[in-house]
Amino acid sequence: MPIIAQGGISKDIINGIAITSFIFALSFFIPIFGFLVSLLIPLPIIFYRSKLGRTTGIIVPVVTIIVMVVILGGISIDILFFIELLLLGFILSELFELKLPIEKTILYACSVVFFMGIAGLLFYSNISNIPIKPLVSEYVAKNLELTMILYQKMGVSEESIHMISNSLENIHYILVRIIPAIVITSTLFVAWANLLIAKPILKKRDLFYPDFGSLNRWKAPEFLVWGVIGCGLLLLYPDKAFKMFGLNGLIIFMMIYFFQGVAIVSFYFKKKQFSRLLRVFLYSLIALQQIILLVVIGIGFFDIWLNFRKLEIKKKQLLTRISRKG
Repeated sequence: MPIIAQGGISKDIINGIAITSFIFALSFFIPIFGFLVSLLIPLPIIFYRSKLGRTTGIIVPVVTIIVMVVILGGISIDILFFIELLLLGFILSELFELKLPIEKTILYACSVVFFMGIAGLLFYSNISNIPIKPLVSEYVAKNLELTMILYQKMGVSEESIHMISNSLENIHYILVRIIPAIVITSTLFVAWANLLIAKPILKKRDLFYPDFGSLNRWKAPEFLVWGVIGCGLLLLYPDKAFKMFGLNGLIIFMMIYFFQGVAIVSFYFKKKQFSRLLRVFLYSLIALQQIILLVVIGIGFFDIWLNFRKLEIKKKQLLTRISRKG
């Protein structure tokens, strides 16, 4: 796809920049809803990188970054966050062409984004002359203040606001120390969500999408359970540093087992032939209700022993039938 088409910039490039910039504007200027919209920023990058190719497709995120910097009036931590989302979309599309398993696709993409994020944070720390720890602490404190203001505007009761205000110091202490887990799990989730949403979009336009197999049969490697046990034991250790390390690890493992839990839920939704509308409603409940979310994570974790989908049993039965026919 040429960059110049009939004396002007390719329409696809303009559309890509416009769509991505629009999603960015919504995500930055509209509270709560905007945050949810920001999760879709990698999607147009995946689409236009797949459609335009590497050389031309990279123009979309690069120009979008310039637009972001102009809108916000300079580089900030927020800009770094959005740049990471753009990078995630581009890396995912690059990895699609390697036809890797889904685990490696997400792992490699998230690893690149995570380490590039650290590099970006170090760069911003240097140009602002603020050490990383105070920089992150100030950013968390600022967002907590904005959250309190938002709660007040939403009409949350004074009693609840007062209770949260009294706990802000403890909340701030915990959040600063679980930033690594928050960054990793959010990156994993965004990569996973965009990878799923991209499938019907790319296939509808006859663009390449790798064959990851039936994702509702996906399960985490069994050895990860030892990581969960190890992190749980670290929480019992009296030293705060060990506790925080264990807590960060548990949060990351919870996200992995959430993926497995959702795969199990999806497996039974398909088996019971639930309508699309009912599926959307039930998935929304999982996203909005914390108790249901924890149940899904628990289902994913205990599937190691309970094998809810009976996958190995069905596999053995299939192999038995094949051997008999042979």
